Amino acid sequence: MKNILYLGLLILGTLSRSYAQKTNAKYDHLLADSLGADNYGMKYYSFVLLKMGATKITDKDSVNRLFDGHMKNIQRLAKEKKLIVAGPFGKNERDYRGIFILNVKTIKEAESLLATDPAIKAGLLISEITLWYGSAALPLYLEASEKVNKFEF
Repeated sequence: MKNILYLGLLILGTLSRSYAQKTNAKYDHLLADSLGADNYGMKYYSFVLLKMGATKITDKDSVNRLFDGHMKNIQRLAKEKKLIVAGPFGKNERDYRGIFILNVKTIKEAESLLATDPAIKAGLLISEITLWYGSAALPLYLEASEKVNKFEF
């Protein structure tokens, strides 16, 4: 009976080692910590879907001012490293206008940042926010983005 128990423990030990995760040889704990990564190199962000709002403004100068403010707000949030990804959608039937990925892990923080956007405040855009689990390295995208953008806004 003892031999069967020892054999079972030996097999269990062998199986558990074969399924154990191996540490990534390229793992940089200082970088991972600075980016807020968990053990999988991931973290939570706020994913924002921007949709066309109910407000209709016919004065083109007013609309242009609001969207100019929208773009300046995007730039400010990117410089503060709160906004990681932003971009518009092409024409579509769902009234989707664009997305933001905000470097904040709560919807309340995201709402606070979105409240600074003139186009959202005016109701030209509305936002839907959900938490998104993605690579903690995503903020590094901003550094590369600045190097491929030929024009300043």
